Amino acid sequence: MLFLGALRSAAQMVSYEVSIGFIIATIVVCAGSFNLQTIIFSQVNAWYCITFLPLFFIFFVSALAETNRHPFDLPEAEAELVSGYNVEYAGMGFALFSLGEYVSMLQMSALNTILFFGGWLPLLSFLSFIPTAFWFSIKISFCYFIYCNACSFTTLQI
Repeated sequence: MLFLGALRSAAQMVSYEVSIGFIIATIVVCAGSFNLQTIIFSQVNAWYCITFLPLFFIFFVSALAETNRHPFDLPEAEAELVSGYNVEYAGMGFALFSLGEYVSMLQMSALNTILFFGGWLPLLSFLSFIPTAFWFSIKISFCYFIYCNACSFTTLQI
């Protein structure tokens, strides 16, 4: 039973990493460089979330699956939750697992910001007096909020 759960989890990770890799390759080809600054500065006129809207949605869904958010938390099926890592680890071990999951969501939010939301570029050009770290952190926080609340977006609340 444990082997099947591990196989299911590995298959999910590999399948969604392929789509993320193709999307990153498309962005790199359009920007003309692997350099992150070049990718960000190529979005001065229009963010890639506008020009590549379908790729943005595919990247978002793939990032949800990579971080095992709802509805892609199937590798942790009911039978494994009873005897899985949620029960076996307590205290600091469980806290470190949770921290790892949320840090991976933060990393995917930063990657999403760099690839599709113009990184640290301001929202409007006349707002360029605001520090770039503020813009980058606001965009990451927005993406992180969307990832954390993806459960409420994917299920109908009646």
